[in-house]
Amino acid sequence: MVTEFEIRTTGAGLYEFTDEVIRWCGRGGGDGLLTLFVRHTSCSLLIQENADSDVQRDLAAFLHRLVPPADHPDMRYLRHTLEGPDDMPAHIKAALLPVSLGIPVIGGRPALGTWQGIYLFEHRRAPHRRHVAAYLG
Repeated sequence: MVTEFEIRTTGAGLYEFTDEVIRWCGRGGGDGLLTLFVRHTSCSLLIQENADSDVQRDLAAFLHRLVPPADHPDMRYLRHTLEGPDDMPAHIKAALLPVSLGIPVIGGRPALGTWQGIYLFEHRRAPHRRHVAAYLG
């Protein structure tokens, strides 16, 4: 089974799409391995806690401190700045975090833990339409 999820973002942050993945996997009804791959170079995929939204805020704040915008004095060495001060830092964040995930599927359901959710981590400030390719085999 193959599909593509579209996630519309409104700016930097984590966007959960676990429910959409669960519904899609349920159509197959069997066991297998789900592979998710984000088709962009300035966002990432994560499996992360979905019970407390402070986790997502803290992760975003940490990455912002680790890789500040290009107009921050610590980042003046960056050369790729044509697409704005958040673009090259977004590429750096995507290089540090996963852009693909492998999740076992058992009985048509992703084998996620109780508090685990699947997130697209948008690293750009502007809204985007992000596409995540999915394969269940």
